[in-house]
Amino acid sequence: METFLPSLPTVSWVLLLIASFFVGVSKTALPGINTISIAIFAAIMPAKESTGALLVLLIVGDIFALLSYRRHADLRALVKLIPAVALGLILGAVFLWLADNGSVQRVIGIILLLVVAVTMWQRYRKKDAQPSKSSASIARYGYGTLGGFTTMVANAGGPVMSLYFLASRFSVKTFLGTAAWFFAIVNVAKLPFSIGLGLITPSGLALDLCLVPALIVGAFVGRAIANRIKQNVFEVVVLVLTVVGAVYLLF
Repeated sequence: METFLPSLPTVSWVLLLIASFFVGVSKTALPGINTISIAIFAAIMPAKESTGALLVLLIVGDIFALLSYRRHADLRALVKLIPAVALGLILGAVFLWLADNGSVQRVIGIILLLVVAVTMWQRYRKKDAQPSKSSASIARYGYGTLGGFTTMVANAGGPVMSLYFLASRFSVKTFLGTAAWFFAIVNVAKLPFSIGLGLITPSGLALDLCLVPALIVGAFVGRAIANRIKQNVFEVVVLVLTVVGAVYLLF
């Protein structure tokens, strides 16, 4: 493993351990917080390699999410999302094939800023209007395609799909269960693309092996704090840190 491990300064290792911890928390308590992890990985590693390394960690996190919430999913909602998400995954794979590391890094930053903007709009818009069937269908295809694209390019589909699941008015357990199955299926589906594009490397896998313990701790901490943390305060902190990370990647 020492042969394959990338040579990184101590501060980078600390940041990657924190990022892995947040992956665990995002899978068992607070979907979307892994935008911080995305920013950290992309800032420390080459953008494409960071996508592959983080994907493996996300799949490990999906296992913990399924163990906790697998029985609460809305399977009909998942089936309806398949065409849009598949289109997004294909578009994302084509983009990764054509783009260089610099372009991918900038796109990750732009995606994170867009996700923050949509999240802020969702939080503060008027909630009186009821969506029609046509608008619900448009939302499903829009969120599904964007979710597939962002998860393929930057593993940033969490915030996008969380907004869609919230708009679907799922209960807490249904939300977490549906998200658990959605990301487990999508992340496994991304593996062939990622391997074919050379995003998953021996050094990335060696790095993941060192980071998994931090993820496991985060998963258990997430389960413990899910019903205790003040959600509104934590969301503000996550949004601020995500903006900082996105701006860093852009400039």
